[in-house]
Amino acid sequence: MDLIYWLLLLKAPHVGVRTFYKALKHFETPEQVFLASKSERKECGLFRQAALDYLENQDHSVVQADLDWVKSDDCHIVTLIDESYPKQLKTISDPPPLLYIRGSVECLSKTQFAIVGSRNPTPGGKQNAYQFSQELSRAGMIITSGMASGIDAQAHIGALEVDCPTIAVCGTGLDRIYPAKHKSLAHQISLKGALVSEFCIGTSPIANNFPRRNRIISGLSLGTLVVEASIKSGTMITAKLAADQGREVFAIPSSIHNPLSQGCHQLIKQGAKLVDTINDIIEELPIDLKSSTKPLNVSNCTNSVDKTPFVLLKYLSYEAMTIDKMVEKSGLSPQVITQELLLLELENRVEKASGSAYALTK
Repeated sequence: MDLIYWLLLLKAPHVGVRTFYKALKHFETPEQVFLASKSERKECGLFRQAALDYLENQDHSVVQADLDWVKSDDCHIVTLIDESYPKQLKTISDPPPLLYIRGSVECLSKTQFAIVGSRNPTPGGKQNAYQFSQELSRAGMIITSGMASGIDAQAHIGALEVDCPTIAVCGTGLDRIYPAKHKSLAHQISLKGALVSEFCIGTSPIANNFPRRNRIISGLSLGTLVVEASIKSGTMITAKLAADQGREVFAIPSSIHNPLSQGCHQLIKQGAKLVDTINDIIEELPIDLKSSTKPLNVSNCTNSVDKTPFVLLKYLSYEAMTIDKMVEKSGLSPQVITQELLLLELENRVEKASGSAYALTK
């Protein structure tokens, strides 16, 4: 298998995932598409004229950035026929032919569970995402999400704080971090778990790419938990994709006066399981997991959260909070809080508002 032909075919004009697989079925390998005669490519009826011209020219420079990127030790490109391609993702109707991975390839084949939700959640929503992520991580599942602001970020942070891997599926090339404020978070995820994308190096954050990204989040996972969501949102797209893929869908209910409860309540009406504890999730999944109500000796995980600079994040918000208030809410000493604030400030995660008050960086 020659990776360059997979990359070249996917970059052909008007060749999306479905056309790629039709070409693969007809020609057997991407390389054979390029080795075929001009008339064979035209007569198969799969390619528009722009694609035919592209295939005829075979300009290898268009994939050079991808080939250069994969030379780094922690950067990988996995094709659908590779043994390391996650089997769970293969079962969806349109799996990505290629996966760009930064971090651990192996963790993509382990048991995953998706936590998704609003980019602008309530404090309670953030706390729920964070706590469910920690408990499910301790129970042995890898938390998968989209690294967006809000619920996604809290899901990743919850897993990292119990020293467990987490997977972020990105809607850009992996040489880009979106949103930019999550640069530090992305680095932590790649060290402990993996960043994943189907988009080639250099792909910028385009709106149409994110719904495509969502099918990978749900496709990698046994189930998807919606924490908070409005009716018309990308989160609801992910939930629908999960249901269409035959995955379990879960939702956390909230006050009827909370606009972000509407999506969850609609999902519950449509058959999603109402969730208020981790056991509501575990009992529906086709695997043998134990509840995390008691600490578990899970491989590569620890129950200690005091060793990381992320502890304070679950108590902070975009509204300024004094150190005294942080002490009151977290129970941590002023010395520990001051040290962590310094680390978070250096990573551009928090900013000083006034006096001894701090807020999350917007």
